[in-house]
Order: sequence, then C-alpha cells, then structure tokens
Amino acid sequence: MTHREKLAWMTLLLIAATYGPYFVHVAVSPPAPGEMPNLPQLWLLALAAGGNGVLHILGRIGLRIAAPEDARAPADERDRDIERRSTQVAYYVMMTGMILVAMVMPFTTSGWQIVNAGLLAIVISEITQNGLAAWGYRRSAA
Repeated sequence: MTHREKLAWMTLLLIAATYGPYFVHVAVSPPAPGEMPNLPQLWLLALAAGGNGVLHILGRIGLRIAAPEDARAPADERDRDIERRSTQVAYYVMMTGMILVAMVMPFTTSGWQIVNAGLLAIVISEITQNGLAAWGYRRSAA
C-alpha cells in the first residue's frame, strides 16, 4: 500500500471517527430552532473539527515515522491521475451541496440546520475524494 493510499484510508477512518458521532448526535437530538448561539452545539462542532485535525496531524506524523522513504517519494503519473479524478468528482459533490445550502435552504430553514447541512456537504465531498482515491489505488493494484 502506497503512502498516499494510506493517507486516503486514514482520512476516511478519521472522518468516520470524529464527524460520525457529531452527525449522529445532531440527528438524535437536533438543536432547538432559533437558538443562536447554541454553545453546547458549538462545543461539539469544535470538538469534532479540532479532534479531526489533531488526529490527522498525528496520523500523518505516525505514517511518516513508520515509512519515511514512502512519505518522501514524489507523486508519479498514477498518483497525479488518481488525485485529479477523485478531486474533480469531489468538487462537483461539494458544489452541489453548497448550492443547496446557500441558495435553497435559506428559504425554508435557518440557524443550525444550515450550518450542519454545510458541514455535511463538506464532509461528504471529503469522503468522496478520499474514497475514490483509495478505490483508485486498490483498482490499479489489482
């Protein structure tokens, strides 16, 4: 498994571990409408985002220590192609989500629903990008 494939899998795992519980909590006990700012909700969001960032940095450091030669290897043509394809699809996923959040939702909802929908659009695009990258590496390895 190449370093870039390991990063894609690690990112998918960390998104599931940090944003998964956040969105489960939001689905089970949604914030009350009209309550802005909702500090407990903001605290959970900060914990999910900050936890993801810290764990991602620690994971990258761990992967670099475990295989320093792999981490320093320059991207080859296959790596650039997989990155280009996965990023292109993820861009369209994110733009679709952001258009819905910014141009449709303000007419029907407000507050935390828009915030959480925007975050969900970003998270889904990251899942798309890293999932397609991991799938591209698996497909080319077979």
